[in-house]
Amino acid sequence: MTVVYWRRTDVVGLERLELTAGPDGVTASGSVICMEDGGFRLDHRWWLDPGWSARRVETEVWARGTRAALVLERAGSGWLVDGEPRPDLDGAEEPDLSVTPFCNTLPVRRMGAAPRLVLDTAYIDGPALTVTRSRQRYDAAGPGRVRYVDLGLSRGFEADLTVDDAGLVVRYEHLFERVEPQA
Repeated sequence: MTVVYWRRTDVVGLERLELTAGPDGVTASGSVICMEDGGFRLDHRWWLDPGWSARRVETEVWARGTRAALVLERAGSGWLVDGEPRPDLDGAEEPDLSVTPFCNTLPVRRMGAAPRLVLDTAYIDGPALTVTRSRQRYDAAGPGRVRYVDLGLSRGFEADLTVDDAGLVVRYEHLFERVEPQA
């Protein structure tokens, strides 16, 4: 098991993520505490196949005295949201959860040695728990470096990502950086 911590660089926030890879796939479980949008806690759980492609994502958020949950699950070439088909998400390759840099690992690993990857995502707005289709581009920028370009909901947003050998974000320009726990 690998444990990773990220802190937000734009607002007060911290995430702890546990990641376990095995022959049947990968599981990840994270908790985000953030002061953005009036403050919230969001827990997320991922089930990935052995190729690091998402099968299912469960999210649960506590904000403003309420609790809400959402389940996004792959169904063939489409997605179910809370068990209901969402044809508008058909063809979206991966989920993208707004409050964690973990989801960037999936496209980064999918890129391999390719110079560029363009994909549609099922974008989950973490605090609101809404799901919308969006488009992204990842450009290789050197060893351990990727340029992220949003071509969809946040068109025009770009950021440099530094990643480790597993494709996990070390630094996400403007938003996140990995931190080590103190002894």
